[in-house]
Amino acid sequence: QLQAFGGGLVQAGDSLRLSCAASGRTSSKYHMGWFRQAPGKEREFVNAIRWFDGDTYYESSEKGRFPISRDNAKNTVYLEMNSLKPEDTALYYCAARATASLRQTLTKDVNVYKYWGQGTLVTVSS
Repeated sequence: QLQAFGGGLVQAGDSLRLSCAASGRTSSKYHMGWFRQAPGKEREFVNAIRWFDGDTYYESSEKGRFPISRDNAKNTVYLEMNSLKPEDTALYYCAARATASLRQTLTKDVNVYKYWGQGTLVTVSS
């Protein structure tokens, strides 16, 4: 089970940190991803991280501005959102993918992430 929280209303240029807590059955073979969906748009990939070694994969347009990290002891993944823009306004979801091996390559394919949190809304005002 995944629970995302930390969203809210912020101003352009602000920072925000989202958290995604995983409970229940977890595994070091899991990948965790952040996705977002703006009104009227398709869900899009933001980034992902591998539980095993912390390897990361970013959507190129957001690399550096939205770093992802994890805390294995807390079973929690974080999304640091910096220099927020109005176009970052969206419902942000965390998702998990169970893989067969520890070093499975990370992917942005939304269809392979089978476990989803409820989403947390981020609204950026100009």
